[in-house]
Amino acid sequence: MNIKVKKLSEDVEVPFRATSGSAGADIYAYVKTDVLLKPGERVLIPTGLMLEIPENYGGFVFPRSSLASKHGISLSNCVGVIDSDYRGELKVAVINHSADNFVIKNGDRIAQLVILPVCGAKFITEENLSETGRGQGGFGSTGKN
Repeated sequence: MNIKVKKLSEDVEVPFRATSGSAGADIYAYVKTDVLLKPGERVLIPTGLMLEIPENYGGFVFPRSSLASKHGISLSNCVGVIDSDYRGELKVAVINHSADNFVIKNGDRIAQLVILPVCGAKFITEENLSETGRGQGGFGSTGKN
């Protein structure tokens, strides 16, 4: 699948899948100056990119596991969602969960983008729902582990 990308500057990095088996494409920071991210701080990082995601698909922005496991840097919204009709600049909301400052530099890989099909579900109200073996069992109801 081809995704059309508009670069807001010639030096912007386009999302890139590191291997043929990579589910996500790396997304790069596009910042004019280094961004100091203090412990507990959240910041919106621009990418310098606009995307054209096909109808019935969405762009899902996930944290990079290496940033999270090594530095405590994750996404403040857990998973970002890019709708197929959005044409603004892609920005990534990051948070520093560590006790240390972290610096984001221009061109740093800050997240990963996965394109997935989405179902245009319609929600209808009903008085009764079908029965299941689980029923209303919620958190932890299917076992201890």
